Amino acid sequence: MASQSNPPGELNEFESPGVGGDRRKPWISIRPRQPRISFRVDRRVPLVLAVLSAIALVSLVLNVSLGEYPVPLWDAVKTIFGLSDNPDYVLVINSLRLPRALVALMVGAGLAVAGTISQAIAQNPLAAPSIIGINSGASLVAIIFLVVFPTADVTWLPVAAFLGAAAMALAIYCLAWIGSSSPIRLILVGIGLTAMTGAISSILITFGRIANVSQALVWLTGSVYGRTWQHLLPLLPWLVIFIPLSMVLARNLDALNLGDNLANGLGSRVEWTRGVLLLCTVALAGSSVATAGTVGFVGLMAPHLARQLVGPSHAGLIPVAALVGACLVEVSDLAGRILFAPTELPCGVITAIIGAPYFLWLLYRNR
Repeated sequence: MASQSNPPGELNEFESPGVGGDRRKPWISIRPRQPRISFRVDRRVPLVLAVLSAIALVSLVLNVSLGEYPVPLWDAVKTIFGLSDNPDYVLVINSLRLPRALVALMVGAGLAVAGTISQAIAQNPLAAPSIIGINSGASLVAIIFLVVFPTADVTWLPVAAFLGAAAMALAIYCLAWIGSSSPIRLILVGIGLTAMTGAISSILITFGRIANVSQALVWLTGSVYGRTWQHLLPLLPWLVIFIPLSMVLARNLDALNLGDNLANGLGSRVEWTRGVLLLCTVALAGSSVATAGTVGFVGLMAPHLARQLVGPSHAGLIPVAALVGACLVEVSDLAGRILFAPTELPCGVITAIIGAPYFLWLLYRNR
């Protein structure tokens, strides 16, 4: 272990003897003075975060630059930072494209972190908010809102979808509780409720009016089309609060991955931790789905891609997964706008095209 004499806030490097001398272990420990928490992350994390941040930035600039009205890359960068005096560029980028691109980044990050937490809670690499039922609760309420009450104010749709996700998560936890919750019961109850809500959604879509059903189907596909600053600002607090909270609980996530009995033996309060982490999942997935609809497979793919890059420790896995998810949704939105122009494909279609084969590969790999 590291010496306790190291000053608080210092970046401590663990070393172990190897053949021919000392050899550094592949992790670093970070211990800030305030708050009194510590993280042990893979040494690859800083480099991976830097590369993913660059990819996210480049994809953001390309997304606001390319389209039916192309803007030169340098002019797009200047417009983003408020240095352009071209009113056309300012209108196209700041009013139309930039908020949409930022929403794509934030939705991808929220879904990815929610998926990372879901897989740790369920102790299952195939778990995700869409699979254990959280997204289906938001989808059902959104369909009811759009098909059954078409005259309702559409600005309340995100609120209704978030409440649906929260109600579904509460139902899953309560129905899975038999003296205590367990990962397998959470998954099975979630699958059952997902099937039930899916059947109800299909009935509503079958008997709904065509115009209302079309709007509901676009929402179900998942899209950031038409997203503005009014959609972005309500989403921001959820990510600012619950992504750091999930990072603070990274050690608890590592313990849950070892199983409930071992986590209890390590001193983790399993039920309290699982409840708080489920709240984080609902907040991140619910707010993301409420903003952009059900963008599929991001919560499943991003954690696995991140593990391949930085390993399983959640202190480094969570921020890397967030950036991987952000890049996935941003690039998918860009591809949907450009590849079939002037027709636009929702970003959820692109993520499904990528995610469905990836899911089958995960099923095969995990038998």
